[in-house]
Amino acid sequence: MIKRLLSVLLAFSMASLPLYAADDKKEADRLDNCGTVMKEILDIPDDIPTDLLDKAECVIVIPSVIKVAFGISGNIGKGAMTCRTGEHFTGPWSAPAMMRLEGLGIGFQLGGQATDFVILVMNPRGAKSLLKSKVKLGADAAAAAGPKGRDAAAASDVTMRAEMLTYSRSRGLFAGVSLEGSTLRQDNGGNERLYRKKVTAEEIIRKGAVGVPPSGQEMIALLNRKSPKNLSDPQSLK
Repeated sequence: MIKRLLSVLLAFSMASLPLYAADDKKEADRLDNCGTVMKEILDIPDDIPTDLLDKAECVIVIPSVIKVAFGISGNIGKGAMTCRTGEHFTGPWSAPAMMRLEGLGIGFQLGGQATDFVILVMNPRGAKSLLKSKVKLGADAAAAAGPKGRDAAAASDVTMRAEMLTYSRSRGLFAGVSLEGSTLRQDNGGNERLYRKKVTAEEIIRKGAVGVPPSGQEMIALLNRKSPKNLSDPQSLK
């Protein structure tokens, strides 16, 4: 009887392996896609201003957000966040933590169009909020459409005071876009599947609990090459 029970349990475990492998691959593919999106956007001549990227504490990439618009627009997407390491966000970029974007009404109507989003987190308060709990943009954290290219120098005071600057790319067009009303939160299930253990975004980013997985190497290496140092006012990082 015991042998039969053990055989059943072993068979069940073996049958479950392909499902776990499929989930792991899905997260790895998502992270790999984040790196591709980040590279393509930073390669655009009129892209995210370098001086803003150099002052960002964290970067969030949400590829292929599916938005449906039938009178009321909605969006949902999954991506990843990386932050500069160190107590004051002055070190190299961290291993990525998986994130989710959810909400209603993001300021434009494309009906069912898949859109990539990049979000710059511009101060430690915004970064720490995301690592602790979900954040509603415009309510829990000030967010603004990010300026691009040479527009950065002429950005408004509202934009420059924002905790998060948001950008979108859809149908080949790249622009700052409002994400107010949307919610960002960590994807604990995605982190567990990617790293094969329970680990929070704070443990990944602030405590270095895991290394950068192969699927995240492109995104992290790119950011370390494009923006190796945090050029924010040191007083703003304390």
